[in-house]
Amino acid sequence: MTDTTTVQAPKEWRGRYFEDMEVGDVYRSRLGRTIEQTDNTWFTLLTCNTNQVHFNSEFAAATEFKEPLVNSCLTLSIVVGLSVADTSENAMANLGWDSISMPTPVFAGDTLWAESEVLSTRESKSRPHQGIVSIRTRGVNQRGETVVEYLRTFMMYRRSAPQAVSRFPEPASDWRV
Repeated sequence: MTDTTTVQAPKEWRGRYFEDMEVGDVYRSRLGRTIEQTDNTWFTLLTCNTNQVHFNSEFAAATEFKEPLVNSCLTLSIVVGLSVADTSENAMANLGWDSISMPTPVFAGDTLWAESEVLSTRESKSRPHQGIVSIRTRGVNQRGETVVEYLRTFMMYRRSAPQAVSRFPEPASDWRV
């Protein structure tokens, strides 16, 4: 017999809270993000990175990669960002990063997704409205290759936290359309 039970999406999504995180949970980003050379150039310039392999096509052509590499910090930042909706939208602070590795280069035109697994959770001893979560995350490109992996620990709000309320302002007027 087929189970026809359906689960409806919540009418108001505010992300996961500490109580929602269970060891072994795996979250895959709903969206992928294609990196353009413009993203790479801007990020490299904004961070004052002077390694020409990121922004000088002629220089990069003379390397083993034959084209500009995406800045590894941009790769990390995009994968972290892709993971936030699933893991840490309600985090109040990052506590630590560890074991960051970049096993496969990323180039303009690559599309990345994030996959995260909850490794541990514990209640905060000093902050009753928060808990501590440790996860591992990897970024995967369109070919299924892992481009970045890391461990991250963050402090996360509980549903009972004063900060865990809707911040949407009450409209001052009725609908007009």
